[in-house]
Amino acid sequence: MNTQSTNRSIAFVDYLFQRCQQDKGFAARMRRSDNPATEYQCWETLAAFNVKLEYANARLPFALIAAAVARSNQTENGVLRIGKAIACIFKEGNQSEQAKARLRRLLACEDTKEVCRILRPLLRLMQSHVTRPLDYAALLEDLCEFHKNSSGKKARWAQQFYRNLGEKNQEEA
Repeated sequence: MNTQSTNRSIAFVDYLFQRCQQDKGFAARMRRSDNPATEYQCWETLAAFNVKLEYANARLPFALIAAAVARSNQTENGVLRIGKAIACIFKEGNQSEQAKARLRRLLACEDTKEVCRILRPLLRLMQSHVTRPLDYAALLEDLCEFHKNSSGKKARWAQQFYRNLGEKNQEEA
């Protein structure tokens, strides 16, 4: 993992949490950033973090995370990873057919643009059903690197999703 991009992801998410709590107008602009028609409203912030606005692979992950952080009830970045968060949406956890279907749809994505489009409603669902705070910085890092190593990111998300299932099976054996 690239340390420089990790630091940028952490700094971006920390900045968003801090600024959204202080400035409601800023938070409103960031909430609109995952909509293609109003995405330009977050470009000033993205440019300040040296995001290359002309490239969708670079811009869309930051816009998605900006909107998700602005909509979140969290006050700081959490530790819950995306795969585990999908399992936490439903009462049955990773045994839920709906959770498995949502994970499979995410894993079927072929490019950054598609994964950002699929994550948009999934993040809203997580925010309304999952009480544990999501790790937005890690998700941003995964999305920024998705076009370079999509199969590795997908494998990690699946491993996070199924992790408890394996631990339960080992306890029963």
